[in-house]
Amino acid sequence: MQALQNPYLRPSPLAPLRGKPNSGAKCPPKKLSFIAASSATTNSTVSAPKREKDPKKRVVVTGMGLVSVFGNDVDVYYDKLLAGESGIGPIDRFDASKFPTRFGGQIRGFSAEGYIDGKNDRRLDDCLRYCIVAGKKALEDADLGGDDLSKIDKVRAGVLVGTGMGGLTVFSDGVQALIERGHRKITPFFIPYAITNMGSALLAIELGFMGPNYSISTACATSNYCFYAAANHIRRGEADLMIAGGTEAAIIPIGLGGFVACRALSQRNDDPRSASRPWDKDRDGFVMGEGAGVLVMESLEHAMKRGAPIIAEYLGGAVNCDAHHMTDPRADGLGVSSCIERSLEDAGVSPEEVNYINAHATSTLAGDLAEINAIKKVFKNTLDIKINATKSMIGHCLGAAGGLEAIATVKAITTGWLHPTINQFNPEPAVEFDTVANKKKQHEINVGISNSFGFGGHNSVVAFAPFKP
Repeated sequence: MQALQNPYLRPSPLAPLRGKPNSGAKCPPKKLSFIAASSATTNSTVSAPKREKDPKKRVVVTGMGLVSVFGNDVDVYYDKLLAGESGIGPIDRFDASKFPTRFGGQIRGFSAEGYIDGKNDRRLDDCLRYCIVAGKKALEDADLGGDDLSKIDKVRAGVLVGTGMGGLTVFSDGVQALIERGHRKITPFFIPYAITNMGSALLAIELGFMGPNYSISTACATSNYCFYAAANHIRRGEADLMIAGGTEAAIIPIGLGGFVACRALSQRNDDPRSASRPWDKDRDGFVMGEGAGVLVMESLEHAMKRGAPIIAEYLGGAVNCDAHHMTDPRADGLGVSSCIERSLEDAGVSPEEVNYINAHATSTLAGDLAEINAIKKVFKNTLDIKINATKSMIGHCLGAAGGLEAIATVKAITTGWLHPTINQFNPEPAVEFDTVANKKKQHEINVGISNSFGFGGHNSVVAFAPFKP
């Protein structure tokens, strides 16, 4: 969730909550016993958090797939991130010359050949195309491509890929057809391809997956919400395997125009590649991106039985709400800090074990520092943690952001290298963390977390670690 500069979208006049945190909320965050260990005022004995040991409930990542501004290959994507390459450039998909922002992380040269048949490829909204391709590539990565799908029980395999905006091109074209030519010219695919659940549905139809299937739409927090929900389906024994993540394709006139109206976007048209600059004093808004990021998540027991390639372990996560304002972050950071704490509790991890954070960090004036302030509430020693911002290179991919950033987090774990946060020219002194400024760094990750926040006050945090049997 990031602040906008629109005078009509002002913070709530209500004073910040006092006394017990979230005292007015329906489900207040549980006070974490291990957080108290860092307090100088307590003498109580604190038991260490315990990670899940049951192989039926441990959740591992066995495949990753994406569609990005850097292409559809996970290794190429991460190599370009490590090189500090910017994927931001002028928008040429439509005439953007009259918009105050004329650039973004637009995908070019995308091909679904081999993944979607020709007729559907021409018909589908890009949001759905990105979802299907990323999902199938993730299965290939998990050794479940083609006939190998027969290895699993499809009744116990599900899909949970969300989107913040849905099929925006199909929706926009349908409205235009109605206005210009009347209702008879609206395509019969208008509703099916516009609604947010259709990505998960179409992917399941193609694969024959009959397990849990739906979408979550929590704006820019969508992907992490999907990972969290998918993992819980596995933990509860409702599924052996889930395809989870996010997809988005909103770089079209109505999408760009909507965010321009919110005054959320950078207007650095003279230098698009340096426009997304999280934690830099001269940041002036976020940069739109698009794509899809998907993980194959399964129980450790199921993965080991089929001899799956285990890439990393999902330890846990959490979701909550600021309950404060449509677009502005809470000044006290309570929503984000409590979400981080609850994710660590779910993961069985103490704050001292975390040494890497893939931050939400969108390059907005209020949002970047609000996140940093919340992180400082949970992690007292800023020297031991490195944080970086994937959005500095690919822009803000909205509902797909968390998916693409989870892949970056897992790749950081498996490679031992953190990608840089580029465009760090004039750093905010209040940040105090190592932001991996402008150049990649070698770093052995113990536990990494990935943050995603969305309009409406939606907060989400997920935790990953190297897999250890």
